[in-house]
Amino acid sequence: MHNDQIDQFLWQTEQFADIRILRYRVEGFENLSIQQKTFAYYLYHAALAGRDIIYDQHFKYNLLIRKTLEAVIGHYHGDKSGSDWEEFMLFTKRVWFSNGIHHHNSMEKMKPGFTPEYLGKLIDGVPELHLPLIKDQSVEEFKSFLTDLLFDPTIAPKRVVQDHGTDLVAASACNFYENITQSEAELFYSKLVDTADDQPVSVGLNSKLIKKDGVIREKRYHIDGMYGKAIRKIVMWLEKAKPFAETELQRESIEKLVRFYETGNLRIFDDYSISWVKDTVPAIDFVNGFIEVYGDPLGYHGAWQSMLSIRDEAMSKRFGIISDMAAWFEEHSPIDAAFKRAEAEGVSYKIIQVLTQSGDNAPSSAIGVNLPNADWIRSTYGSKSVSLGNIEDAYDMASKSSGTIEEFYLPEQQDRVRQYGAIASKIHTGLHEVIGHGSGRILPGVGTPKETLKSYSNALEEARADLVALYFMTDPVLIEKGLIDDENVGKAEYDSYILNGMMRQLVRVEPGQQLEEAHMRNRQLIAQWVFEKGKTDAVIEQCTIYGKTFFKINDYQKLRVLFGALLTEVQRIKSTGDYEAGRDLVETYGVKVDKDLHIEVLERWNKLGIAPFAGFIQPMLQADMQEQTIHDVRVNYPDDFTTQMMYYAHHYANLPVIND
Repeated sequence: MHNDQIDQFLWQTEQFADIRILRYRVEGFENLSIQQKTFAYYLYHAALAGRDIIYDQHFKYNLLIRKTLEAVIGHYHGDKSGSDWEEFMLFTKRVWFSNGIHHHNSMEKMKPGFTPEYLGKLIDGVPELHLPLIKDQSVEEFKSFLTDLLFDPTIAPKRVVQDHGTDLVAASACNFYENITQSEAELFYSKLVDTADDQPVSVGLNSKLIKKDGVIREKRYHIDGMYGKAIRKIVMWLEKAKPFAETELQRESIEKLVRFYETGNLRIFDDYSISWVKDTVPAIDFVNGFIEVYGDPLGYHGAWQSMLSIRDEAMSKRFGIISDMAAWFEEHSPIDAAFKRAEAEGVSYKIIQVLTQSGDNAPSSAIGVNLPNADWIRSTYGSKSVSLGNIEDAYDMASKSSGTIEEFYLPEQQDRVRQYGAIASKIHTGLHEVIGHGSGRILPGVGTPKETLKSYSNALEEARADLVALYFMTDPVLIEKGLIDDENVGKAEYDSYILNGMMRQLVRVEPGQQLEEAHMRNRQLIAQWVFEKGKTDAVIEQCTIYGKTFFKINDYQKLRVLFGALLTEVQRIKSTGDYEAGRDLVETYGVKVDKDLHIEVLERWNKLGIAPFAGFIQPMLQADMQEQTIHDVRVNYPDDFTTQMMYYAHHYANLPVIND
């Protein structure tokens, strides 16, 4: 991108509640062939066709609520001004951003800023034919039902509950279980697991577990099952894309993905994953399916997500050294030799330009991805790791001159973070995704982490990957191989990581709450553990200057040793399935929040006027058609969040409001 384009591009469009809405650019799409552009165009629609699924997975009545809010926006012809209307629009935007009525990070049900009476007035002003009424339901019954869902704090108060000692399934509002207790769910899946199987399927990944008339069974997600109407649309677009695939292996992987969607057979999904991970040649790649299990308190059921991207050739070539050195990193890892992979092969890494994301990936976006998640596939066939280059760039561009560096870093840290922070973040992401998630092995006969480590598996896995990255961030080999040119890159990452884990990430937590989200638990676990274990040698110093708390690293090499020690233990926990040790680590270091420090952090952050969360308006692919043939495809950049959400509502609303 030319400098004048960077200066003129609108990176942030608005801010509301605790959210900033950003945009990102796509570089290099115009250089693709017409075959590649056509392929991307059909995959773009496949990526959006399943959008409704994530709403329903988050909460059984999310689609009913969302479609009501959208009906008001589209068909209410009364007064759309004043504080009540502003509060209505604010709540609607928050629902869009979180893919439902529960906050995307805290998981707490969001409270509307308008009254039940105002909601009733809006609904009364919408023609009945546009309301998403449930069968045989009157408008008055509909209003009463909706009012209870939104305003009664005892109904579905939290989407995912992780509190130790609580029935995690019964207490969670997510739509992966119905009339089921935690013990019933764990017993059901324990009977499906064969620990002697060295190629186990990811049981529960594409299903909802229900109990009806005393019988427990799975409702599978497939073309003739649950979410079938949306899956049928996804399959239609995948079939249109298939003839334009770049390689035969890519075409084969699409065929297998279609068969998986048609049957719901998890063995076929594993076959698809193997074909997908082997196919590293195409410039265009995509993810479409039930993938991450963070939204399930027990870690079985996969949230639907999609991502479409093109490879950034120049950046991938530069950072591909990381995947090329996978065997070296495995050999030099501090973990026990018994827990190392025999061969660190099949690991690929690239920097990508995201074209669009949907489902669990959007509007809030990660900056790195490593798939597939099945450990046996990783060990046998490798994994694909990507850094979302244009997403990282957008976050960076939108955050310039925010004042956060001056507020939270010590003077001697500030210049280092300004100069090296961006490249340090990219290196950390690469090491985390490629080496971290792709390293180590589970001992034979030990179950998968979701079976052995249960609700703590996600936080521990993210901690393991972060620790791998942190351990190697200050290794001289990074300079020797030309990945970085100064040891201050590693120091900048250590400064940022400790600051974030000890205090800065607390801006995302409401006063009085504990940490719930896996990545936040992981970061605090690491920072608190090394802080405590390094106290004797004053490795990290907590200091107060003019009434403000700061963290100063006094010995970066000793800190690296501590990262290595914790990595060794976390890998042992995963490899052996040591539930008690994993639970104790997370509960001791990763959950509880220092209340006084939390209040201080919030006060300092609020003075900056910056929302702590950010997400994206997605680019739009537009085809130039001539006689039913695509002659070109262009990338457009919408600049209004509400307009995009309403466009999606009209073009990709593929599920009914209730999906029993």
